[in-house]
Amino acid sequence: MDTKDFKESAFQMADKAWHKFNEVKPDLVILGDDAALKYLGPKLSKTDTPVIFLGINNNPREYDIIGKKNITGVLERPLMKRSISFISRIVKPVPEKILILFDSGITSKASVENELKQIHMEDTATDIKLISSFKDWKQTVLDSEKNGYDVIIVGLYQTLTDENGKNVNGKDVLNWTSENTPVPPFAFWDFSAGKNKTIGGYVLFGESQGKAAAEMAVKILKGTPPVQIRIEIPEKGHFLFSKSQLKKWEITLPDEIMSRASFVE
Repeated sequence: MDTKDFKESAFQMADKAWHKFNEVKPDLVILGDDAALKYLGPKLSKTDTPVIFLGINNNPREYDIIGKKNITGVLERPLMKRSISFISRIVKPVPEKILILFDSGITSKASVENELKQIHMEDTATDIKLISSFKDWKQTVLDSEKNGYDVIIVGLYQTLTDENGKNVNGKDVLNWTSENTPVPPFAFWDFSAGKNKTIGGYVLFGESQGKAAAEMAVKILKGTPPVQIRIEIPEKGHFLFSKSQLKKWEITLPDEIMSRASFVE
């Protein structure tokens, strides 16, 4: 439904998607994030059309689709605690305080609730902020160092809005953050690593979600009922780093991480 990029509400986008579903009458539906599953899952569960979800950060029980015979899918569970642990091995001296930034969208809230509320790092304090406006995001980044943070981790940022309530392009958010942050910026997802973006880190790749969902789709189209395909969590984290960002921040990776890492640029 692409609710991150449109001013229209998730309800409005869900209505459009539901109309399109009834118009097209597809053989199979793939729902690509928490908003799509929340607003379309219950409706689609009352049809006979097979449904696969992916990129879901919340517990799918919250969307009333567990046990529905025509629905299965792929959960996304960012490995945030492990990512923070690896950052503590990369940045020297060891960060005493890390700031994690997310927008305030549905996916971000689900990520925070499921993955971050239990984080208790022995040597590193971790603060999490969910932000709605790009203005507040900018100020939070600019104030990070003076507020005692040694590192920023960029989570999701696609639903930030400008002073007119219009969605801000995610690329612009990353570019501004990269250029203006006073402390090293890391990331949880691969799409946030690169030149004029973040350093990267121990990240998730969206490709693994799409691949797992596609494999489910093939099985279903060949005759396997969705109810016979278990919901799965396919992704494993990988080290991905930006060469230019490592150079900018004068970070040298430990040998054990360097040998396992991939690089962009």
